Formats: sequence, structure tokens, C-alpha cells
Amino acid sequence: MAVGLIVLSIVSVLVVFGAAQRVLDRMQLSDRAALVIAALIFFGGFIPDIRFGQVAVNLGGAVIPFGVCMWLLLKTDTRKEVVRALAGSVITAAAVYALGRFLPAEPENMVLDPNYTYGIAGGIVAYVLGRSRRAAFICGTLGVILADIAVAVVNWQNGVASTLRLGSAGMMDTVVISGILAVLLAELMGELIERMARPAGQEHPNRETVRVPVRRGGRN
Repeated sequence: MAVGLIVLSIVSVLVVFGAAQRVLDRMQLSDRAALVIAALIFFGGFIPDIRFGQVAVNLGGAVIPFGVCMWLLLKTDTRKEVVRALAGSVITAAAVYALGRFLPAEPENMVLDPNYTYGIAGGIVAYVLGRSRRAAFICGTLGVILADIAVAVVNWQNGVASTLRLGSAGMMDTVVISGILAVLLAELMGELIERMARPAGQEHPNRETVRVPVRRGGRN
């Protein structure tokens, strides 16, 4: 089984047992919605690609993740977060594209599969740029898809008659790893920062005490 499918299976188990409740709440996703999305990506990856000339699109590896990103963008609280998510996606795509230029031409010469390398790199960059769980997921997922498109466009401009395979041929692993890793890093680092700001023996970080003025004397 591909790594991306294994990651989706693990995430689904965590959702079922409630271990991902806090992350889903931050992303404004219910348990049922998360499980449905994971199932659509999982089983959609086995459906044959939809071809449009030199472009082949996979339902599970590209269409569903892209749709989730668009939905999360609509659910963002501020315009600033939308801009950060979109700008972060472009920068993540540039980072993944640049990484591909420096990796060995032969995958056999690499310690780690290129798709996994792109996914891990994309997830780390997306976390740094996205900051919030939603923005990090968008940057990681959309950034990898944009990087794949950029590679195909450059090939076409150079006269290479290649087919752009969005979400297939191993790219689904990259998309899933990048998006999930970005969210995981955002959650872990967010929890770590909260714990560091929390005084010893106190469950929650310090908050200013709200003092309610008490009126002395009887009723007027």
C-alpha cells in the first residue's frame, strides 16, 4: 500500500477514536466530514484519471484535495488569512519546484523516494508559512499541486511533450504527506508554545482576570 494511503488510514483511525478532535475543531471540520474526505481521497485514487489532452487529473489525488482547500478558504476568519494561505501556497510551490532542480536525476541515487521528499519539504515550508492549521493545510496541499503544474508548463515550453498527471503516478502520496504534515506540525508547535507559556501546575495559559465592579450599599 502506498504511503499516502497508509497516512490516510492512520488519520481515519485517529478521527474515529477522537484523537484528532482538537485539530478538526480548529479547521472547522466535523468528524464525519473528515472521514468522508479521507474516504473520497482514498477510494478516488483508484479511479482512472480524467484526461483533457495532455492533462490527466486524478479524483482522489487532486480534485478532492483541491476542493477541500477551496472550502477551507471560504471558512477562513479574515482576509489576511486568505492572503497568507494563497501566498504561502505559491511560495511552497516555488520551494518544491526548486528542490526538484537540485535532486538527482535518477531516483535510484536518492535515499528517500522523490515523492516523499517533496511531500516532507512541502509540509515543512507550508507550516512555516501557513501558521494556522487551515492555512498550513492549504499551503501544503495546494503548493504541491501548483509545483506539479509548474514542472509541466516548463517542460512544454522547452518542447518536451509530457503529460501533466495531477494527483496520480505517486503524486497523491506527495499531496497527502505535505498537507497532513503541515497540519501536524502546526498542531504540535501550537501545543508546545501553549505549554511553554503555561505556568507550572496550571492547565491553561495566564489570562487577565476580569474584575466586575461591585456596587456597595443597597438598591437605589
